[in-house]
Amino acid sequence: MANPGALRRDWFGNIRADILAGIVVALALIPEAIGFSIIAGVDPRVGLYASVAIAIVISFTGGRPGMISAATAAVAVVVVPLVRDHGVDYLFAATTLMGVFQGIAALLRLDLLMQFVSRSVITGFVNALAILIFMAQLPQLIPGNPGVGIEAYAMVAAALAIIYLLPKLTTAVPSPLIAIIVLTGLSIWLQAPVNTVADMGELPQGLPYFVLPDVPLTLETLQIILPYSLTMAAVGLLESLLTAQIVDDMTHTGSDKRRESAGQGAANVVAALFGGMGGCAMIGQSVINVTSGGRGRLSTFAAGVTLLVLLAALGPLVGQVPMPALVAIMIMVSIGTFSWNSIPNLRVHPWQSSVVMLSTVAVVVATHNLAIGVLVGVLLSGAFFTHKVMTMFEVVRERKGDTATYRAKGQIFYASVERFEAALGPESTQPDPAEHVVIDVSKAHFWDISAIGALDKVVERMRMNGRSVQVKGLNRASSDLVDRFALTDKTGVEIGLAPHP
Repeated sequence: MANPGALRRDWFGNIRADILAGIVVALALIPEAIGFSIIAGVDPRVGLYASVAIAIVISFTGGRPGMISAATAAVAVVVVPLVRDHGVDYLFAATTLMGVFQGIAALLRLDLLMQFVSRSVITGFVNALAILIFMAQLPQLIPGNPGVGIEAYAMVAAALAIIYLLPKLTTAVPSPLIAIIVLTGLSIWLQAPVNTVADMGELPQGLPYFVLPDVPLTLETLQIILPYSLTMAAVGLLESLLTAQIVDDMTHTGSDKRRESAGQGAANVVAALFGGMGGCAMIGQSVINVTSGGRGRLSTFAAGVTLLVLLAALGPLVGQVPMPALVAIMIMVSIGTFSWNSIPNLRVHPWQSSVVMLSTVAVVVATHNLAIGVLVGVLLSGAFFTHKVMTMFEVVRERKGDTATYRAKGQIFYASVERFEAALGPESTQPDPAEHVVIDVSKAHFWDISAIGALDKVVERMRMNGRSVQVKGLNRASSDLVDRFALTDKTGVEIGLAPHP
């Protein structure tokens, strides 16, 4: 049962700031949702209705208060072939199945896989998104493009000045909201020749309504949508959980990643049933929300409801909002999102961490695919970590009387077994071979069956070489592995002949 104190804090602990932040987010969502709809090859209402539904539902079901979820480019790019080849109803069906998969992921605790995403990967993810957010604004800034002239540059500069300077005078109202209001008024009054929200695409009329996907309930339909649903679910969860971690860091608070996974699933199912495409958490909009003062679930709910009101009742007015004002806000987001400390840290952090961070950035920016970039970063992190642990290993040989003692120290697993075997070569090859061999592993740990196989091989080789061999110092976990998988040096525990050492 929900904690009443948490409910009050998340919904009513920051009412004024949450509502104002939600309004800013809603205005910034409109051109992005339209743009993502265009990417996916669907009507703008599909992205806009999805943003409404996802934002409202996730405010109740999500695990990270203050985080904004809506239609996203990460999901939109995945479904382009599906929409092109089979139509929008198959997109709705795939989005429904996407939500089901995300619910299953929550039950299976797949959110725990985030523990394998290193800080360097998260930094690379953040920097790459900041770059992508800025790059997405370039069409509104490149000279020669329609609606891009001196007036557009002046408006962007004016909006940035309001965004950064107004908080020095007052923080009563979020400065991005003031920038939108002021520049919209100026644009209408001066009839400035700049791009507006209406130029991005036609805004829908009326409210979204409940509709079931018009697809045949057959195995063939499942075969068509299954690959897309799995990919959408994976990409959506990955971006949502990474964004949740980033908002955790920004607000110095924690979040429930399992609940967030389930909440994303519920939000996507509802979005599909109201004619929307799939979505997930949005780092850009989440940064806008947090920097505008939004902290609770009310801010996310306010963003969804405000977007719904804007579309249903104020469409003509919203259509006149100048794009330069929204471009300025997204530039602010890209500047605020980028981890500027990561640049000087390149000289002081371990080179492996820097390579992971830069590789993540390069792959995400090159492919515009967050999942591939993060996967590359995680694989590189794993490879560097494995190499580091592998090299933290040594074997020292000591000869005393007629006994040679090999003292192993470090981690013995699949990546270090070759070094382990080489260090305990046949005793007869030593300059002073002994008749008796002791392998002391009291400062070592055997992690897997590869390590146990290596110990088997070493002991068998020593015995075939005419030496008596004793293994001592196995810790309990290593002994358990030996009992279960060793062939030549059982401790006897499994048949009750001896206790663990």
